[in-house]
Order: sequence, then C-alpha cells, then structure tokens
Amino acid sequence: MTRTDTTATTDTTVDACADASPATGAARTVTDMFQPRNVLLVGMLGIGLAAAGHWTGLLWGFLGALCAGLVPAGYIEWERGRGTWGDRHVVDRTKRAPIFFVILGSIGAGSLVMVMGHAPTGILVAMLALWAMTVIILAVNTVWKISVDAAVASAVVALPAAVHSPWWLLAYPMTVAVCWSRVALGYHSVAQTVAGASLGAATAGAFLFV
Repeated sequence: MTRTDTTATTDTTVDACADASPATGAARTVTDMFQPRNVLLVGMLGIGLAAAGHWTGLLWGFLGALCAGLVPAGYIEWERGRGTWGDRHVVDRTKRAPIFFVILGSIGAGSLVMVMGHAPTGILVAMLALWAMTVIILAVNTVWKISVDAAVASAVVALPAAVHSPWWLLAYPMTVAVCWSRVALGYHSVAQTVAGASLGAATAGAFLFV
C-alpha cells in the first residue's frame, strides 16, 4: 500500500535520512528541548499566571500543562514501552489517531475541572483553543502529516501574547527553530511545518470571542 505522506516512506527511511544529515545533532537537540510537553509546561504556567494576576494562576497553568502536554507524553511513553511505537515522534501518521483522542479527552477533562473550579478566563480559553487545534490536526492528519510540534511551539507563543502581552511574540524564533529541526530530521516537509505553525498562531484568535 502506498503512503500519502510527502516526507519519508517508512520510519526506517526517515531515521536513515536524519542520521545522514550534517545538522542532525543540533536539530535533535532543538526538537527534544522544545518538544510539546516542555513548551506547554512553560507556556501554560505563563498563561495561568498572567490570567490570574497572582501565584494561584500557576496551579491552573500546571493543570493545563498536565492535561495538554504531560498526560499525552506519558501515554506515548507507555505505548513505546509496549512496543507500539519506536519513539515519541510516531513518524507514521496512520498510527497517530489514538494520541489525538487521548489529548482531546485529557484537555476536555482539564477544561471541565477549570469550569467547575472557576479558573481564570484566560487559561480556560487557552485550553479550549488547544482542544479545537487538536480537532483540526486530527482531521488533517487523516490525509496529510501536519506538524504537531510546530503547531504547539507556535501556540505557546501566540496564546500568552493574547492573554498577557504582545512581547511574547519575541519568542517566535523558538517556533522557527522547531520548524527547522523537524525538516532537518526528515520528519516533515517545509509546508507541513508552516501549516502547523500557522494553525498554532491561529489559536490566539479564540480570545477574539472573549
């Protein structure tokens, strides 16, 4: 059966191409350092603090990071331990659907807790924006491997900029670095990272309805 992805045809091919790249070391460092769970932890803590205006916002931010990033990352590691996937990147898009359903369920549960606990509006809107972003990624992933890492790296810049200050936009070089690393490692095409980053930036539009 022929795969529709425009990057690598198999996981083995992807890894072989990545290993052959002279920029592999730097790209690997960037993609691991700024993986979704890490940037979501920092970003959601910042959003929670800004939304609440005091330290209690950090608790809501951590809940957001737990549901949006840490729980999905834990699920991936669990599946890796079972031998379902070879690494956290899950480069075969046809195997990614379960991850997105876990993310949707986790973010949905976290959002419900926030509603019941009267969390600051900013952190709740950010959670719902991430939930909507995941729905779109899930739909697109059925036919095309849009970059999740790029989407998250962009969203965690755009959302704090909307909640707190446009100065957060100065962090976009991090998003660009993530996009570069995904292409350099052979996991995505330029178009797939640009599409992901654009979708992540669009999450800030959720605050237009607040």
